[in-house]
Amino acid sequence: MEFGPHFLLATLEGALTAAVLALTAVGLSVVFGIMRVVNVAHGEFFMLGAVIAWFVSTLVGVHPAIGFALALVAAPVAVGALAIVADRLVLRRLNYDPERTIVATIGLLYCIQQLTLMTFGPDARPVVPPFNQRIALPWFEFGEQGLQVIWPWGFGITTYKLAVIAFAVIILVGLWQFLARSRFGLVMRATQLDREMAQAFGIPIDRVYGLVFGLGAGLAALGAVLIVPIRQAHYLMGHEPLLLSFIVVIIGGLGSIPGTIIAAVLIGLSDGIISVFFSPTLAKIIATLLVAFVLVFRPQGLFGLRSA
Repeated sequence: MEFGPHFLLATLEGALTAAVLALTAVGLSVVFGIMRVVNVAHGEFFMLGAVIAWFVSTLVGVHPAIGFALALVAAPVAVGALAIVADRLVLRRLNYDPERTIVATIGLLYCIQQLTLMTFGPDARPVVPPFNQRIALPWFEFGEQGLQVIWPWGFGITTYKLAVIAFAVIILVGLWQFLARSRFGLVMRATQLDREMAQAFGIPIDRVYGLVFGLGAGLAALGAVLIVPIRQAHYLMGHEPLLLSFIVVIIGGLGSIPGTIIAAVLIGLSDGIISVFFSPTLAKIIATLLVAFVLVFRPQGLFGLRSA
């Protein structure tokens, strides 16, 4: 295959990675931006979303599209509810202390992981996509006879991957509008700016924190449901999304949703392109080096606000 078609295919694969990564990282960014809690168990909420998607789609046992549609709703809701319970039983009792909540979420990580291993098992389980037709992609070249349309053999992408990218964009735009225009979004921003003042005006801080923690976990689970028909469900699949989400949030700026989305697009595209032309390991090394440069030269991130 020529370089041009190869590069286009790598870009589309990178866009798929960026779409899922943006959903996962925005969930982590929202939790930190509002609650100032570093949720180390975020990757396990991602993993739970994939496992629940497999369970729901297997339990329904009808057309794959119906099972997947149910999983798309059930997994984020179930994981979000579990996160709200974890917030009430663990984080609230620690008064959201930054140091102690890190230790607590590490413990939550291992609890979720081991419980999933005991119930789900150690094997990777596939989820059938609701649709998976392959679309052939043309490539245009200038030759002796002018502009020519070339159809390289085997060059294409599935309709499901394109749908994942489009669905993630719709969800992110909807989330942005919800946070910007809804009453709950206004309450979240007020809590983020001044917790004590918001509490003085009668805002139930504990309830807001619980819902924010559930929202962040639900977004991670939603990203997992979208990617599980491509990468399968496994009880250890939360490590890489957690690492990449931290990288994206640090680069974009802690608590900055626009910065997180832009950083997710950059990391996702570079990961897809570098992985195709070189190796996935090199892509992770470059992302880690980029984090180091950001921490040295702009500790607040590319779009974060410098603390006073």
